[in-house]
Amino acid sequence: MQYEIVSADSHIIEPPDLWEKWLDREFQNRAPKMVDDGEGGHGWDFHDGGKPMTIGLVTKTRGKSFDELRWGGSRYDTINQGCYEAKARVAEMKEDGLQLEVIYPPQRTMRHFMLDGDNEFHKAGVQGYNNWLAKDFVAKAPQHFVGQGQIPNLGIEESIKEMRRCREMGLRGVVISSWPAGKPFLDDDCDPFWAEAEKLNIPVSVHISLVHKGQAQEKIGSVARVGKAALGAFSAAGLTTMPTIVGEMIFWGIFDKYPNLKMVGVECGAGWIPYFLEQMDDRYWRNRTWAKSTLQRVPSEYFHRNWYATFIVDRYGVENRHAVGVDNMMWSTDYPHHGADWPYSRKVIDEMFHGVAADEREKMLAGNCVRLYGLGQ
Repeated sequence: MQYEIVSADSHIIEPPDLWEKWLDREFQNRAPKMVDDGEGGHGWDFHDGGKPMTIGLVTKTRGKSFDELRWGGSRYDTINQGCYEAKARVAEMKEDGLQLEVIYPPQRTMRHFMLDGDNEFHKAGVQGYNNWLAKDFVAKAPQHFVGQGQIPNLGIEESIKEMRRCREMGLRGVVISSWPAGKPFLDDDCDPFWAEAEKLNIPVSVHISLVHKGQAQEKIGSVARVGKAALGAFSAAGLTTMPTIVGEMIFWGIFDKYPNLKMVGVECGAGWIPYFLEQMDDRYWRNRTWAKSTLQRVPSEYFHRNWYATFIVDRYGVENRHAVGVDNMMWSTDYPHHGADWPYSRKVIDEMFHGVAADEREKMLAGNCVRLYGLGQ
């Protein structure tokens, strides 16, 4: 297949019958349950004492304008069916001009399982989702989807085991929502995971931020923040978390030990990267002696060799693409979330990439992602 426009970060929401079909029977009484959201729409009850997890801003409905967006009131029978069903999704992609999407898990749901104190329930939820993604959604149109398996937060052995299992099921990438060893911080105990990811040639993604066991379980319904505070959080998504994650991994020396490990910062944008790289190099030069840091390269070189960043609307990043690294940037729709411009992605792309050389445009819109995931191999 010839790839011209690829989304390096897209999503799904759970189909109504996902947990009934794919969660182990022993946990059915605790399975997320689809309920009325109180506003005429559907939501998911996680039995955590919070309000239902509404789906309004993480789904797309044909004909609904930005002025009509709200968290509640969206229903599975009226939203675009491609939000959760593969064949309908392919049709919606074609309407938008896309040939392929990298599919990330619904993080609100995954973190519900991952912060639960019952490790068996945690594992069952994550594996149930990964099984559905690989054996149902991606399997229906493998030439159009790159599935990202969710890694659980159950310690290094379980992290590695699930990564291998995801690879065996045909998923081309994995996403971590916590450090692989399960601690609140990065240390050498994570090394076996990075080594295995490098060995398997499987890119590892971080979607905006990380959580850890012991962190307070936020009631799912409260995630749907309202009003002006939500706009601030949306505007800064990734900016307050991703630089620290990138920096920690670089300064910890991970990419000296595993030079072929590929990492993806997802939904974090690219415009901030030149400033961050400059500051990393400066801080390293000034502090490397007392910090006992003995990197083999200048910090910014590791970013350009080992990291990718996905962006949606980022005119500043595109204008400064040479400082970011043309080979490190991957455009995305974030479909079907509220940041997506479906079915007008081609219009947005042409405006944002005006004046960009054809070869650079090709890399950011398709080529970098195609090569990262070894498509066609």
